[in-house]
Amino acid sequence: MADDVPPRGAVRPGGRTARVRESVLRAAADTLVEKGFDALDLAEIARVAEVGKTTVYRRWGSPGALAADLLDDMAAQSLPRSRTGNVRDDLRENARLVVRTLTDPRQGRLFKALIAASLCDEQAAMALRRFYAVRIDEWAGCVADAVERGELPPGTDPRRVIAGVSAPLYYALLNTGELLDEAAAERAAETALAAARAGVWVG
Repeated sequence: MADDVPPRGAVRPGGRTARVRESVLRAAADTLVEKGFDALDLAEIARVAEVGKTTVYRRWGSPGALAADLLDDMAAQSLPRSRTGNVRDDLRENARLVVRTLTDPRQGRLFKALIAASLCDEQAAMALRRFYAVRIDEWAGCVADAVERGELPPGTDPRRVIAGVSAPLYYALLNTGELLDEAAAERAAETALAAARAGVWVG
């Protein structure tokens, strides 16, 4: 595919620029899933995505920047939080979503590759922190609503509660290798809820 840049005004929102980004990010995700971060070569990504190398190097510049853009895109497309009206059910839904994502044959391997990338590339590390911040902020509303309903103590930090749900699930994925299933999701949600009710995350 040619590297020429269309005349000013010729690229509409969602046009060629968006299609190029989509193709490149899809190729990057496929490479991360199949081969890991070390195989994220910009020239090869351009070839697979059928995009000019100059375009890829100009827009992303490094494998870390490409991994970072992929994480930002994933955060933007993530599912919204649940609104069950009950904090226990909301936290269970959050835990189930994390488990489904981490056990998905593609998404689980992709997250492992992106976490590995964050350990050796600062751009990827910053993007991973942004990803988690976006997801935690999205689900924190469940806890804030619960505080308003009187289900949790006043002053409970919503973000810490949500982080408390996902932390043991990611730990199991990356460290212990424990089975991530419905029971694991239930334990994570119940543990975070018990801690929140006990005032662990107040203040």
